[in-house]
Parts: sequence; C-alpha cells; structure tokens
Amino acid sequence: MTNIPVSPWSLMSQTYFKVLPEVRNQLRHWQIQAQRIPNLELRKQALASLSAKRFHCEGGAIYGLLAQEHWRDAIRFIVAYQTISDYLDNLCDRSTSLDPEDFRSLHGALLDALTPIATPENYYRLRLDQNDGSYLKNIVNTCQEILGSLPHYDSIAPTLHEFANYYCDLQVHKHVQVEDRVPRLKRWFSLHQKRLPEMHWHEFSACAGSTLGIFCLVSSAFHQELPEQFTHQMRTSYFPWMQGLHILLDYLIDQEEDRIHGDLNFCSYYQSNDEMMGRFQHFIQNTKRSVAQLPHAQFHQLMSQALLGVYLSNKKVKRQQDVQQMTKQLIEWGGSSASFFFRSRLLLSH
Repeated sequence: MTNIPVSPWSLMSQTYFKVLPEVRNQLRHWQIQAQRIPNLELRKQALASLSAKRFHCEGGAIYGLLAQEHWRDAIRFIVAYQTISDYLDNLCDRSTSLDPEDFRSLHGALLDALTPIATPENYYRLRLDQNDGSYLKNIVNTCQEILGSLPHYDSIAPTLHEFANYYCDLQVHKHVQVEDRVPRLKRWFSLHQKRLPEMHWHEFSACAGSTLGIFCLVSSAFHQELPEQFTHQMRTSYFPWMQGLHILLDYLIDQEEDRIHGDLNFCSYYQSNDEMMGRFQHFIQNTKRSVAQLPHAQFHQLMSQALLGVYLSNKKVKRQQDVQQMTKQLIEWGGSSASFFFRSRLLLSH
C-alpha cells in the first residue's frame, strides 16, 4: 500500500520515484496514439500539447497518491483527463475559429469523460479539421472506464460536473474574439457571484481554470470508506481557494510572456501590486484554513505549499523584477514547507 505523504521529503520522494515514472509511461502511450492521427493539424496540436504541457500531468498526478493502492489507476485517469484539457486548449488557442459553439462542442469531451454512461460524439463537428483517428474518443473512453469502477462515483459526480462546467465555460469565454472576452467573463461571473465569497471577476475565472479539484475527488473516491461530508468539505476548500491560488500563481509568472503575445492575464486586472499581494495573502490564508478540515489534511497543506514553491522557483520569475520582489513574501506566507519546495526546485534546476 502507498502511504499518503505527510512531510515534504516523503512527497518529493514519492513524486520522483513513483508518480513521475508512471506519468511518463502514460504520456508515451498517448504520444503513440497522437502520432497516428490522420489529420495533420490535429496531429500537430495533439503532439505539441503532450510535449509542451507535460508538467500539467506531472503536477496533477501527485494527487494519485491519495488513491493509495490504486495510485496507478488514479494517475492513468489524471493523465488522460489532463491530456484532453491540454489538447483542447491548444486547439482553441491556435485555432482559426473564434466560434464559441465550436469551443463548447470540443469541450463536451471533458464532460463526457466524467460520465461513464455517455456516448462519445463528434466533438469536431463545427470545425474543418475532423479526422483524429478516434484519438479524443479513446481518451474519453479511458476516463469513463476508470470512473465506472469507482466505489463512490455517484457521491462525487455532481461536484465533478460542477467543476468541469466552470472549466468549460471559462475556455469558451476566454477564446472568443479579443474584444468580447472580458465582457463575456464579467457577465458569466455575475451569474455565480451571489454563491461565492467576495472576489473579483478575474479571480473567479482563475478558480475555474484549475483541474486539481477533479483530480482530488477522483483519487479520494477509490477508497471503500469516504466520509459523507467529504465532497462538500473538499468542494469548499478547493473551489475557490486552492484552485484560485493555483491558477493565479500560473498567471503571476506568465505576466511578461502574456504582455508580449497580447494574451489575457488575470493578474493584470489588479489595480496595483499591493492589491495583488493582499489578494494572494487572502487566498493563501483561506487555502490553509479550509484544507485543514479535510481528511489527510497534511497532504493538502503540502500540495498548497508545493504550488508556491514550484511556481515561484520557475525561471520565468527571474526575468520579472516585480515578481521577484513578491516571491520572498509569498514564500514566507506559505511557510517552511513552501520554502523547502522553493529551495529544492532551485537546486534541481541547476
């Protein structure tokens, strides 16, 4: 049986010796499938997403450790689901289409992947590039097969779909014509605002953009005994706090890159760096407080601290003086484990 990590050393050790080798195995499988895609454009985007975004699978797959003896099945699901997400993101980002209905049709794959009884359809029906040799359907089927064997699928399914719907809505709104993106995102936020803690529209968008909650729920549902209140506790700690912290960190280090390419960056909507730092502190504190109520609380605390350490040690930070200046304070707020992950990553990257 795999013990769920409760210290920075055990998390790092299990990540390097168990999680990452299994992620590489799974990615190799999907790479072989992607190389067989008949349509040149779809093949190009599938291969590009597997190569450039593999770190999404590597980070997300750490949640597979929550499944203990079923960790391989959990990682197989996580890699498959994240591969769909990254592939569709590439198709929308690099698309000649700006049709929101096309983007919604594509992202139907993520909703079907979470529904074992769903029949995969033609997700490309509203675009010219069509023939992927069943690549996307096969990944959807893999996710469905694993979820179909979960003892607690029915208890987590509503929250899985809620998280996935947020994610799919975000992808549709943020990929349309540039001038329509912010108005659409603001209107979307207004539909949900009453049910959320006080936050800005761009913070809600960030919370919606993470897949960590889905990975946490699925990995936890492999256990024969799942506390009745678990799904509610997990939902309120991961959405908005842990997921928001995750994606805001991602946008924080991408600010310079996004300015150059003219891409939407949610951190750019803060009025000042002081406001942004105050909001980061708010997300860090609420993440700590809320995950402390979950089963295996130490694991969830470690994951939030690892997010800070891993993102803030990224080489992109060195190119942005203002982000560098924020890093010390953010790591301090994260605590000693955040500092451990930060220093470890810096050492490993040399």
